[in-house]
Amino acid sequence: MAEMDGYETIVVGTADGVTTVRLNRPDKRNAMNPTMHREMVDALRRLADDDTTQVLVLTGAGRSFCAGQDLKEYFHEIRDDARAREQARRDSHDWRYRLLYNFPKPTIAAVNGYCFGGAFTVVASCDIAVAADEATFGLSEVNWGHIPGGMVTKIVADLMPPKQALYYILTGRTFGGATSARIGLTTMSVPLADLERTVGELADELKAKDPLTLRACKEAFKGVDIRGMSAEASLSWLTAKSDQLRRRQAQAGRTDGAESFLKKEYRPGFAPMPQARA
Repeated sequence: MAEMDGYETIVVGTADGVTTVRLNRPDKRNAMNPTMHREMVDALRRLADDDTTQVLVLTGAGRSFCAGQDLKEYFHEIRDDARAREQARRDSHDWRYRLLYNFPKPTIAAVNGYCFGGAFTVVASCDIAVAADEATFGLSEVNWGHIPGGMVTKIVADLMPPKQALYYILTGRTFGGATSARIGLTTMSVPLADLERTVGELADELKAKDPLTLRACKEAFKGVDIRGMSAEASLSWLTAKSDQLRRRQAQAGRTDGAESFLKKEYRPGFAPMPQARA
């Protein structure tokens, strides 16, 4: 396993093409402080260009995924330091929205435990999110006189049905992994004992596919999704992305999957192109 050392709040390791980034402040339920934001910016920038990373998995140490922002270190300790406050805000936004959401390779959130407040944005920015049935989700901001700040309310409004979103925002009640999947916050829910195996199987499935195609699929979807494109603009955008992918595949010496299908070399409804397995 290749390791990226020197971090205080995260642990990064790569094995067989899968890089796992583990938020590592278990005594604070992996709450995000300025140091974690800074280290996540650095790690994601490095991993985006790392050839050994084919799939990125994000999870938490101990019994928590992430308890949101560290109220003491992120808010109170730097409230009178304008420069530190602005840097923390910039790093917080950069890694969760710009770097993680637009990461060039498939990303999976493995939600192993407590997931509160700002952690919802981490889950939302990953392509696939697998929650443990035993995980606990919550938007408790209303209980201490705040709204779900940053981009949390926006994320919840985008992903969850309105009546469910408002119910949890207004009551502050918690919910489990099965509910998180039912209301669209996560992809699926499995028993905690099966979480690592399920995420590993998903990562292996993604690794078997053509990385250029995976990246193009992500860029195509997120382009039409986040920018609120009209149908006409979406058609132009997706046509351009398809053309770009074909050029990239040709430059890499890869054949069109349709040709392999016509030659009966594989069944695309059940497996990736043969060359993508190499």
